[in-house]
Amino acid sequence: MGLTSALRVNAVELLRAPGSSRPVEVSLPAEAIGVDDARVTGDVDIALVATSSVDGITVHGTISTPWHDRCRRCLIDVDGVAVASVDEVFQHDPRVADAVEIVGDQIDLAPIVREYVLLELPDAPLCRDECAGICPHCGTDRNETSCGCDTEARDLRWAALEGLRLDEPGE
Repeated sequence: MGLTSALRVNAVELLRAPGSSRPVEVSLPAEAIGVDDARVTGDVDIALVATSSVDGITVHGTISTPWHDRCRRCLIDVDGVAVASVDEVFQHDPRVADAVEIVGDQIDLAPIVREYVLLELPDAPLCRDECAGICPHCGTDRNETSCGCDTEARDLRWAALEGLRLDEPGE
């Protein structure tokens, strides 16, 4: 029996009794659900509830995992926890646009969990919102000290027109 068997829900059993639910609470290594991402630094914590209704099964809850990366501006190490809110509908014959089809007698939540984990990991994390980053000219960490370099972005295609700027009247 594999680690992901905890992520399989017996759909037939749930659909026999509308309103019934089954909790799915487990911590799994990221590799067990097919997440091969160096940013993930620990187990994936899954806390879901599958609830049956007359026409399908809804799955609600949260998925969280710790991550580690580098700040996109200053390159210091950054740690965090990615938390995703899950709200999925499973139906035998999907009538809702976003519904996932129930194939066979079970719902395999592993693909859904993998998708939520990967989507929730930050693409370009910041150590803090006001991070000043590294000076592109001298390499100084501008969070620690000011370097005095001119870092104004200029488009060299317009450089020849710089001397043609007209002063505003009254200046």
